[in-house]
Amino acid sequence: MNQYKIKDQLENQTFVTTRSYQNLLLTFQKLSHERGRIVHVVGAPGTGKSTNIYSAVDELGLNFYEVKLPLPSLDLNPGDVFNLMIESMKKDLRIKSPDTLLDHLKEYDAVLFADQFHDYHVIEEDYAGFSQWTNYKGFRSFNFYFTCIHEYLRHRNEFKDVNMVLQTAWRVSSGGGKKDLFTDLGGLSRLAVTLLEIPFEVVEISYSQEETINIVKSHLSDVANDEILGYIKKYGNKPRFICQAIKTGL
Repeated sequence: MNQYKIKDQLENQTFVTTRSYQNLLLTFQKLSHERGRIVHVVGAPGTGKSTNIYSAVDELGLNFYEVKLPLPSLDLNPGDVFNLMIESMKKDLRIKSPDTLLDHLKEYDAVLFADQFHDYHVIEEDYAGFSQWTNYKGFRSFNFYFTCIHEYLRHRNEFKDVNMVLQTAWRVSSGGGKKDLFTDLGGLSRLAVTLLEIPFEVVEISYSQEETINIVKSHLSDVANDEILGYIKKYGNKPRFICQAIKTGL
């Protein structure tokens, strides 16, 4: 269901302002004059986290750098993935030494880890995406996060001048399918978000029924409200899934 998935800022032509977006704007407004902030943008699949992020960046005129992570294979160990992430940033920023990487990142209002990091396979089918790799590796992928934490602590003084925005999802198996830890598991999700808010800033992208209808109609103006309500009962307030289902007749 990727037809309505925004892959970069230039694709973001249709957008509806919502309560969640206003919260995101308030958080992003701080990034141009404050440093050392780490913002997690959470939301169920299909709610348009990247759409909201790109719209906020554009409206506020933020100078941001988006990290890309093209993986040549799923058979990589966590150390390889971490090194590829560093090499990708060095190539993008045209620097030779990893020791100067943070100095370059300080020049941006924010460093963004979103779809071009998590889902590069949607952008370039010849590559694997980080989300595919974590699903393939399972718990073995945790070593990647441990490496990131270690490097952050080792360079924490330099990171005080860098803002990071992370499009965050953590899929877990539940009821024979995959659900997002931060949004799809009721009380457990509330607990997970509360714990995430202790060290970080968190903005959740979610919609009311009315907001979902407005978003769907911004893409498919001839669809009746009652038809959209039927899809909301099936998919929840997830506009991307609803748009794709209507388009395909599912």
